[in-house]
Amino acid sequence: MAKSNKPVVWFPFAAGGTVIAFFIPVIVVLTLMAALGHVPAGLSYERMHAFATCGLGKLVIFGVVALSLWSSAHRLRCTCYDFGLRADTLAATVLYIAALAASLVVALALLKI
Repeated sequence: MAKSNKPVVWFPFAAGGTVIAFFIPVIVVLTLMAALGHVPAGLSYERMHAFATCGLGKLVIFGVVALSLWSSAHRLRCTCYDFGLRADTLAATVLYIAALAASLVVALALLKI
């Protein structure tokens, strides 16, 4: 049987879907709680800023955002195809370049913190 590179290529999409499934609902709930003035003590601005400025925090934030972007780009590609956009190469190129550009913007923003 021939070896395939598909597992390596599909990893960002699968990991992004897992990240979205586990972290995005929690982030939405915490954002709503903060908007209503019910911020848990461990999630104060000072503690979150300290987390975002350390190396591990930057890596975690980048991982959550970048993997979510890659998974979303793939899902949008599939949606475009389902809606009848048969220029799959064009859609894939545009969406994956957008995910890459947004990932780079996130990385640069985190480096400035």
